[in-house]
Amino acid sequence: MPAVFYEQDVRSGLKQKRKLSVFIDTIISKYLPKVQTADLNVIFCTDAFLLEMNKNFLDHDTFTDIITFDLSESKKALEGEIYISTERVKENAKLYHTTYQDELHRVIFHGVLHLCGFKDKKEKDQKVMRANEDYCLEHYKKELEK
Repeated sequence: MPAVFYEQDVRSGLKQKRKLSVFIDTIISKYLPKVQTADLNVIFCTDAFLLEMNKNFLDHDTFTDIITFDLSESKKALEGEIYISTERVKENAKLYHTTYQDELHRVIFHGVLHLCGFKDKKEKDQKVMRANEDYCLEHYKKELEK
């Protein structure tokens, strides 16, 4: 399975981790068909932990909900780490009038999409990223209904 989920001093509340891991594999296969193996670590953490990472690795002194690191050494093997602040996810769920679970899944898919090569710095890229997040969220919810 491509994704392993860890909790760093927080409770993520993430449900159906195996199903999600399998779904992440389908996302990777859709966008990166040449990838033969995927090894992803998704680490849920606090705002403080992610802020320090943001400062140390990206020179950003701001809170963020996610940081994604692509550690791949070949185009056939995807390796990455996705760090997610559960505190930011909770705040963003309120801000965007959605559930915590939906926002949590959106952020996870956002990180996976970054690893698949999607960007989000420019407005045009943000729209493409959002459309793909929506696609993933919609299809994942359908998987859960099965």
